[in-house]
Amino acid sequence: MKLEQKKFSAGNGWESLRNDGLESNSSNLVIAFGSTEMLGDQTYFDQIRLNYPNAEILMNSTSGEIFDTQVNEETISLTAICFEKTVLKTAVIDIKTVSNSFEAGKSLAASFPSEGLVNVFVISDGQAVNGSDLVIGLQKYLPKGTIITGGLAGDGDRFKNTLVGLNEPPSKDKIVAVGFYGNNLSVTYGSVGGWDPFGPERLITKSDANILYELDGKPALDIYKNYLGEFADKLPGSGLLFPLSIRMSDSSESIVRTILAVNEEKKSLTFAGNMPEGMYSRLMKANYDRLIEGASNAAISSLNKNLNKPDLALLISCVGRKLVLDQRIEEEIEGIRAIYGDKTAITGFYSYGEISPSVNFMKCELHNQTMTVTTFTEI
Repeated sequence: MKLEQKKFSAGNGWESLRNDGLESNSSNLVIAFGSTEMLGDQTYFDQIRLNYPNAEILMNSTSGEIFDTQVNEETISLTAICFEKTVLKTAVIDIKTVSNSFEAGKSLAASFPSEGLVNVFVISDGQAVNGSDLVIGLQKYLPKGTIITGGLAGDGDRFKNTLVGLNEPPSKDKIVAVGFYGNNLSVTYGSVGGWDPFGPERLITKSDANILYELDGKPALDIYKNYLGEFADKLPGSGLLFPLSIRMSDSSESIVRTILAVNEEKKSLTFAGNMPEGMYSRLMKANYDRLIEGASNAAISSLNKNLNKPDLALLISCVGRKLVLDQRIEEEIEGIRAIYGDKTAITGFYSYGEISPSVNFMKCELHNQTMTVTTFTEI
């Protein structure tokens, strides 16, 4: 595997970080994470296509771009890759062409032949897609054992427009998937949070997919606002600071969910993933040191003990973590760099949702407020 990494900013243009001897016309995959404003300008896609004429080009908008150990805004973080022993296959779907997000996952899964499939990396519109149902559709119809990772595109803390594109300028409503094939590719993953629970657990008594109406038979929005206090007037943005964890009554494992929208009239909360009735929910709040430690633990759990450090690490972290950590945000990336060492190329973005199996069990889930790592190593 050969890689090239560079960054674009309005003030400095394109700046190179590393190049392992990659010739631009030999690149077969380019991943570009950027701000909504920049990716909404077709000029940048055209430049990338001109420079990498033979590559599959995946682009998506973010809530912050990860470039090595930097966390930037209003930039484009580009990684060009030449996989020398790995076969790639890509697929894209417009969510408006299918009946729901589950069907989108089913349709994408059908695009990938099963033989030799190792990993499907998926990036979705972060607003128009139910991430939970997308993952369920992918997991049901992809070959058993396929590692599914990825995330939902971001748009800062604005929650207005998220853009995704494959081999064309990125736009709304798109879901892109890249399949990686072959026996010479090692793909590993890790996904860890670091939030502290507070307040009592409450039973989800009324919901519809990712819309939560009632907790313990009471309006969910009223209960949520009561705990938020002064932050209640800043919803939904302030909801990023206070996610909810959910778990089954017979399980100690929990998944974190982030609020995307509120409905004052119906007193409901809309989340990035499903909130099934009968599950238990609990508020979460930030613990700065545990968030940073969680990022390092995600990297540790991704290490393949039989191999050297990975060639490439794709990091997808939640916008809520970015808002909470603020000036300390680069510490979670620096912790990951310390685990991998200098050899590993690091790229990624801040998202509206992370897709990965968790550390403790294999089932793939949509997560919120986690640091999720996918690593690639050719052997």
